[in-house]
Amino acid sequence: MGSLFAELARQASVNARREVETYVREIPELGSLDVNSRARSEALEYAVWFRRRTVELAPANGRLTEDDLGYIASMGEARAGAGMSLDSRQRVLRVHTELMLREINEATEAQRGGDVEELMRIMSWFAPQGERGIGAYRQGFVTAMRRRLPYVEQVGLLARSLLAEDPMAAELALVTGMELAEYYAVTVIRVPDCPVGDRDLESGIEALVKTHRVPVTWSAERGGEGGGSGRGGELIALIPGDADAAGTAGGGGAVGDAVGPGTVPSGAVDDLLQDFARALGRLCAVGTAGARPGGLAGALDRARRISRAAPLRRPSARLRAHTMADVFVELSVPEVSFVDGWLRSVARRLEPGPDLLLTLDAYYRHDMNRGLTAEALNVHPRTLDYRLRRVRELTDIDPGSTHGVRVLSSVVTRSLSGAWR
Repeated sequence: MGSLFAELARQASVNARREVETYVREIPELGSLDVNSRARSEALEYAVWFRRRTVELAPANGRLTEDDLGYIASMGEARAGAGMSLDSRQRVLRVHTELMLREINEATEAQRGGDVEELMRIMSWFAPQGERGIGAYRQGFVTAMRRRLPYVEQVGLLARSLLAEDPMAAELALVTGMELAEYYAVTVIRVPDCPVGDRDLESGIEALVKTHRVPVTWSAERGGEGGGSGRGGELIALIPGDADAAGTAGGGGAVGDAVGPGTVPSGAVDDLLQDFARALGRLCAVGTAGARPGGLAGALDRARRISRAAPLRRPSARLRAHTMADVFVELSVPEVSFVDGWLRSVARRLEPGPDLLLTLDAYYRHDMNRGLTAEALNVHPRTLDYRLRRVRELTDIDPGSTHGVRVLSSVVTRSLSGAWR
C-alpha cells in the first residue's frame, strides 16, 4: 500500500469522528447523536467502515460489492425511518463528500505532495464509486419512506423533489407510479384563508392526487402580498405537458409564461382547478408558469407571484389559471408605490357605488359585451348601463375607453387580489 493510502488508513478513525461531530454541529436533525450513544456509535462505525473500505478498494480500482451497497442503503433506510427530512439528507451527503475530499487533500499534504499516481488513482475511484454509494443511500432512504409515509405524502415529496431538482425525484416517481415529464405547468392555487388542519383541505388534496395523478404539494402559511391573515397557504401542482411544443418559449421563459401552459392539455389544468375549488369551498387565486425540469424553481417563483396578483374567486365561479400575460401590469405596479397608491385612490372613489368593482370585473371578463355582462351579473342591461355611468361620474374615467380599460381593469384586479386589505 502506498504512502497516501497508508496515511488515509491511519487517520480513518480520527476523520470518522470529525464527520460525526460535523453532523451534530451543522445538521439540527442529527443533533441527537450527541446524546444518543447507540445512534452515535452506529454512525461512527459506518463512517470508519466507509473510509477503510475506500483504502481497500481504491488502490486496485475495485468496485463496491453488493454487500457494500446494501450496508450503505441500510444507513439511508435507517435515517429515513428515524424521520430525517429530504433537506437534511441532502446536507448529509454534501458534508460527507466534502469531508472525504478534504481528507484526501490533507493526506496528500501530510506526505509533502505524495505520489501523484496514487492521488489520481484514488480520485478516479472516488467519483464513480461515490456515485454508486450515493445512489444506494438514496434507494434505502426511499424504501423507508415508502413504508413510513402515506401515498399523498409520497406524492408531495415527489413534487418538492422536482422543484428542488433533487435526483431522488426519479426514484420517487417509481415509488408513486408517476412518469416524469419533460415539461410542466407549475400551477399555484393561492388560498388566503384556510387554517392548518382543515379537513376539507386534506380530503381535497387526497382526492386530487387519486384522480389526477400529478405531483401536488401544499405549502402552508405563505406570507406576502394578498396573503390575508396568514392562516392560508397554496397548493402547488406540476401538470405534465409536451416539451417540444414549447417551441421558442424556451421552456418557461418570458414568452412561454405569456402564452400560458399551451404545451399542457387545457382540460388537465381546468379540471384540477375546479375539483380543488369545489372540495375546498373557499376563495382562490391561480397562477401558472411553464418550464422544463431544471427550471421548475424559477417557474414556481413566477407562478407564485402571478397567483398573488390574480383576483380571488369564489368556488361558484369557474377558476382560471392566470399567466404573466394576464397580470403583467399588476405584477409591476407594487414596485412603484406612488402608482399603486394612485390606483388605490381610484378604487376608493368607487366605494359609494352599488357593486361597482364587481360590475367592472364582469364587464372586462366578458370583453365589454353588455349582454353577456348583464347576464353574468343577473341584472337588466339598463341596470348595467346605469352602473357604468356611475363609474364614469365617480372617477371621471369612461370604462369603455382605452384609458378606462388600462386603469380600471388594474384597479379591479388589484382590489380583488386582496392586495389592499
